[in-house]
Amino acid sequence: MSRSATTRAGDLGVPFRLPLLVLGFLSLATGVGAGLLRMGWAAPFPPAELAALHGPLMLSGFLGTVIGLERAVALGRRWAYTGPLLTGLGGFGTLLGLPQAVGATAILGGSAVLLAGSALIMSRQRELFTVTMALGAASWVSGNLLWLAGLPPASVVALWINFLVLTIAGERLELSRFLPPSPIAKRVFAVILALLLLGSALPLLSAGARFYGLGLIALALWLLRQDIARRTVKERGLTRFIAVCLLSGYTWLALGGLTLISAGELAGAAYDAALHAVLIGFVFSMVFGHAPVIFPSVVRVKMPYHPTFYLPLLALHVSLLVRFCGDVMSLPGLVSLGGLLNAATLVLFIASTLTSVIRGRHQAKG
Repeated sequence: MSRSATTRAGDLGVPFRLPLLVLGFLSLATGVGAGLLRMGWAAPFPPAELAALHGPLMLSGFLGTVIGLERAVALGRRWAYTGPLLTGLGGFGTLLGLPQAVGATAILGGSAVLLAGSALIMSRQRELFTVTMALGAASWVSGNLLWLAGLPPASVVALWINFLVLTIAGERLELSRFLPPSPIAKRVFAVILALLLLGSALPLLSAGARFYGLGLIALALWLLRQDIARRTVKERGLTRFIAVCLLSGYTWLALGGLTLISAGELAGAAYDAALHAVLIGFVFSMVFGHAPVIFPSVVRVKMPYHPTFYLPLLALHVSLLVRFCGDVMSLPGLVSLGGLLNAATLVLFIASTLTSVIRGRHQAKG
């Protein structure tokens, strides 16, 4: 999926992409505030009744919109932008106080558009990485359908996580052409996919949690062994920074899986620990690492590397470690502190990103 430097025929220009990105970040702000409310912090935003929608806003409203936008840019077709538009509007509609079913329906429509785009890419290029990303999109659609049907987020969260985990794994597989895995490694990866799909399909059974945890650990170990980041971490600058983000993220992915296996259920402190080890430790490590590459391709700005990129990454891991220890030791106060530090980390990341964009503009003018 090439990302050209100019807008292709049939694609949307940057002025039309920016509002979609704004919708995604609005869901991020709402989701972070909702998470703080859930932990007892007196957040001024959003309304208290949105606290229960912390997960959907973060997973679908923000990450779904950003991933859908990036995929639409890669596909270069205007219809593909209806995906991030719908998911972004779904999150925004929730903030406006519209019935949950309205936002859930919009998010379902956006995920269906992403699935259609993934299926189109898979039909053009039948490779393991395209199949993996299509399965991730299908998991997202399935989770959204069940959520719209009335199941609570905890019952479908594994399907939502599949969307993120398989999308990231598929993108790493796409880059593995520079260090292609062996036929045996590919077969092992297929078994891992089966474990994740089986585990996410059995969310209400203890066996499902353990299957899913095993799949997460296996995927983390596979990526640690196969990813080119093992070699690029020895480089310098942005290349090394991305590799550090990847490798540290894989560590959190494995820890999340281990927590699920130990707990055997998606409930209580173990649920919080495993969920955030994957969604914050793994997923946001990937977001931090790929932002200097993806953000410029979407909005056509420069983000020159600076060693300060490591500050949000370090804050991410420290804040998550505080939260994780609070869960393990059953200390709600420590969990709440970790959650507050998680939120502060995201603010730091956004500030770092904006600073890099401003630095890039100054360099271009100079």
